[in-house]
Amino acid sequence: MATVAVLPGDGIGPEITRAAASLLRQLRPDIETVESPVGGAAMALGKPALPPETRTLCDRAEAILFGSVGLPQYEGKPLAERPELALLQLRGDYELYANVRPVRVFPGLEDASSLKPELVRGLDLVVVRELTGGIYFGKPKEQRQIDGEDGAVDTMVYKASEIDRIARVAFDLARGRRKHVTSVDKQNILETSRLWRRVVDRVAAEYPDVELDHLLVDNAAMQLVRRPGDFDVMLTENMFGDILSDEAAILTGSIGTLPSASLGTRKTAGGAFGLFEPISGSAPDIAGKGIANPTAAILSAAMLLRLSLGDDTNATRLERAVEAAYAGGARTTELGGTLGTDAFTEIVRAAL
Repeated sequence: MATVAVLPGDGIGPEITRAAASLLRQLRPDIETVESPVGGAAMALGKPALPPETRTLCDRAEAILFGSVGLPQYEGKPLAERPELALLQLRGDYELYANVRPVRVFPGLEDASSLKPELVRGLDLVVVRELTGGIYFGKPKEQRQIDGEDGAVDTMVYKASEIDRIARVAFDLARGRRKHVTSVDKQNILETSRLWRRVVDRVAAEYPDVELDHLLVDNAAMQLVRRPGDFDVMLTENMFGDILSDEAAILTGSIGTLPSASLGTRKTAGGAFGLFEPISGSAPDIAGKGIANPTAAILSAAMLLRLSLGDDTNATRLERAVEAAYAGGARTTELGGTLGTDAFTEIVRAAL
């Protein structure tokens, strides 16, 4: 029996994650879903953000279905005292180096975007972000005195091997889509970006069927809102990807509809061990109200089925059930509708 670690976390995390887990169990009753605390929910119990028992569960699981971490009362505290530490530890401990974020506008939701409907109609792109390197993990990273005054240092570091492996994720993904990779860097300024571009070009030579172009990050940010439909797979390093993936997400009109997968080097019987989560964050302002859109969590469960369990059939069933819900007019409150978390989930369940 395959085990999925369910880590609901904070804010709206428990509401939307449990909704997704219930659909996962309906599709695959042979899967064991086991909950464990993480983030602020664990800290409220007097435990660290990533408790030992949660880590042990993840060690034996085929995948992690994650909710969210982060609460207002921890803002301004050092990272070691924040719920978000749990997510960074999971990424580091399991070498979850490849973040895959599909960005898709469902038919009928074009008017929800802040862009003109004709710009986002049929939008279907994927951001592939390197997740364990770059400025977020480089050393030294510290605050210190510089020339007699307060200063700070963050270090951006990349090795060719780190760039090579994330580039292959992007090119392999593009082969199953529209065969186009856009690599984003800042090679006119940064040495890491000059290395990035050289390595990506080298990998591209092994994929002659995939078109490659390069964009500087500032231009990429502009083109995402100017011509979003031209993108297929966008490949980028950690910090640039953090920013651009959120920009791409809001093109859909609701961050509550977008899933993500963070994949690592560990292999499972059905694919790669990964952490699957909605990108909406903890949204503490609406937590407990039962109005959070569960779409992103549900689609994250679909990605889990496909990428970690090798179950493309049930992944597709779940994705089509979500599509059918929207096609039938189902709308949660942030999309101008009246449905809450549970009501929308039940419509998806019926569509299965």
